[in-house]
Amino acid sequence: MKVYETRLPGMYLIEPRVFTDPRGFFMETWQAERYRQAHIPGPFVQDNHSCSTRGVLRGLHYQLKHPQGKLVYVLQGEVFDVAVDIRRGSPTFGRWVGEILSGDNHKQLYIPPGFAHGFCVLSEVAHFLYKCTDFYAPDDEYGLRWDDLALSIDWPVSDPLLSEKDRPYPTLNTVPQEHLPVFEVSP
Repeated sequence: MKVYETRLPGMYLIEPRVFTDPRGFFMETWQAERYRQAHIPGPFVQDNHSCSTRGVLRGLHYQLKHPQGKLVYVLQGEVFDVAVDIRRGSPTFGRWVGEILSGDNHKQLYIPPGFAHGFCVLSEVAHFLYKCTDFYAPDDEYGLRWDDLALSIDWPVSDPLLSEKDRPYPTLNTVPQEHLPVFEVSP
């Protein structure tokens, strides 16, 4: 597999090895030792699978007391996946990375804890999978506006389908500081 650190330290783009033949393909989507050597920590404690239609935008979500590192990829379809560094004191605070993930390109993103995450669906349907380093905690849900002008995320949709939960989220500049994670330097 090939692993590339993005312009946000600690966030990685992974291109797994895909073995194809006339029958189809085979690939490893997770192998603890190989991914650990590539700076993608575990343990992962929860796997999620979402299915969405074209134009759906989910996010930008994060948890504060139970921050989740996420390894994300698309099983079928295509999405534009985004992560934003929202850690107070981080040298890359407020910066984002976006990648096209699809069932055809097999790319994965590792998003470390302390980042807000979201994606929008570019295909008719997309099956999106993610491994999480902490459990989902409904009482610890936070989010940011998908169209925060200060972030200037170059979403490939202008009028996405949003959930009622995602509509009223604040901009990064209006989130109370105590509702943002803190940047911690690794030893």
